Amino acid sequence: MSTIHFVEKTTATPEQFLAALTDFGPGRAQLFGNSADEYLKIHGHGPDWADVTEGAGGIWERLRYDWSDARRVVMTTTDSNIWGGRSGHTYTLTPQSDGTTVLDVVVVREGKNLKGRLTGVLLGTVGKGVLAKALKNTVKAVEARNRVAR
Repeated sequence: MSTIHFVEKTTATPEQFLAALTDFGPGRAQLFGNSADEYLKIHGHGPDWADVTEGAGGIWERLRYDWSDARRVVMTTTDSNIWGGRSGHTYTLTPQSDGTTVLDVVVVREGKNLKGRLTGVLLGTVGKGVLAKALKNTVKAVEARNRVAR
C-alpha cells in the first residue's frame, strides 16, 4: 500500500476548488488529466455526495465523493480494476489570510491484484513526481477557469 501526500497553494478559493472537484460534467479531463470523458459515469449524486466512475489509460475506479464538510473532500474507492482496500483520496482545503488556499492532498493506493500492487509501488516511489505534476496542472487549470469566469 502506498500513501502519498502533497501540499499545494492556489489562488482559487476553497469554494472554487470544491466546485472544480465536484464538477462531473463533460470536459472534466481539462481539469483532471486522469479523468477521461469516456470513463466518466455518474451513478448517483446529492447535495454533498456523488458516486462516480472515472479513470484514464486503462485504469478506472468508482469513487464515493463526500463533501459534507465543505473544507474536506473524501473520495473513497468502492470498485476499481486495480485498486481496493483503503484506496482513495482526501483533499483538505484551508483558506489563508492572503486570499489563497492551501490544498493538502492524501492519496492512498492499495492494489487488489498484481497490476494494482505494482502500480501502487511505482506511484509511491518514482511515480510520485507524476502525481505531483498532475496536481500542479489541476491547480493551474482551476485558477485559469476562475480567471475566465470573472
